[in-house]
Amino acid sequence: MITASPLSAQQSPSKDWRHHWRESVTDARELLNLLGLDALTESLPDADAGFAVRVPRSFIARMRHGDPRDPLLLQVLPQLAECDETPGYAADAVGDMDARSAHGVLHKYRGRALLIASGACAVNCRYCFRRHFPYGEEIAAAAGWREALNYLRTHQDVEELILSGGDPLALSTAKLTELTTQLDTLPHVRRLRLHTRLPVVLPERIDDTLIAWLGSLALQKVVVLHANHARELDETVAAACTRLRAAGVTLLNQSVLLRGVNDDGDTLCDLSSRLFECGVLPYYLHQLDRVQGAAHFEIDDARALELLAHMRDRLPGFLLPRLVREVAGDPAKRPVERP
Repeated sequence: MITASPLSAQQSPSKDWRHHWRESVTDARELLNLLGLDALTESLPDADAGFAVRVPRSFIARMRHGDPRDPLLLQVLPQLAECDETPGYAADAVGDMDARSAHGVLHKYRGRALLIASGACAVNCRYCFRRHFPYGEEIAAAAGWREALNYLRTHQDVEELILSGGDPLALSTAKLTELTTQLDTLPHVRRLRLHTRLPVVLPERIDDTLIAWLGSLALQKVVVLHANHARELDETVAAACTRLRAAGVTLLNQSVLLRGVNDDGDTLCDLSSRLFECGVLPYYLHQLDRVQGAAHFEIDDARALELLAHMRDRLPGFLLPRLVREVAGDPAKRPVERP
């Protein structure tokens, strides 16, 4: 019988977000045991297929106990298919390494620069396009953000600074403040955008200190969340989104089309509707980045366009995300269209 996870009774929202981070599950066998799925341990790949497991317990609590096809579980559980070598899949699926412009700085698109703010994530998604990224060599926060800031000073065409990773909210608020204090000396940088999964998988991160920092910024503030299924968005996530909006943050969401997770028109419609209930606008629906180890998640373009058409028939236009893919060397995300 499939039931809600028993972990929900074990959560302690009063504890600091760092405590919840430290208590994350990092063993696939423990994850399966918590969900009553011990029989699946025999099908786990050796050494987690070279990509470590990390899942906050509050995220596990949203999974269905006893369901091996739970869409949240499939996003984080190592699979033997990750060990397959698939033609057309690469370690650097989107050309990040060719876009390096300074230590921890990727400059792909006109008017925007991206900082690899952190190599850490609160959850390790198995389809992550940076699962092979050399974070040890490319963290912009090193040495007080010095190289990144020097680069920005000499590129006054950059109006928008994007913090990514890893996850930028894995950094302490003090470290983020260190960056934005220095951005005050760069008047050409007008917008700060954070790409983060933490408000979804570890909403405790949206604490008073973080909200105070965001509220103090003169920069325009955009937070792009990453949720792929409506069941990721429980009431704790909705409350975190409410706090972010109250601090003057524009909230968007990007999703990835994933086989077995959200490759269903009604599922995608439910996600857009739930996002809007949380005060978040759907932004991008990505075709899978072809990173080595993620081929089993891919959906072909014809099916992706069918799903988008289903959403267009059911949803108002403002809840319809743009179906795109990232292609190395392109000056922007490429729309997925019929040939």
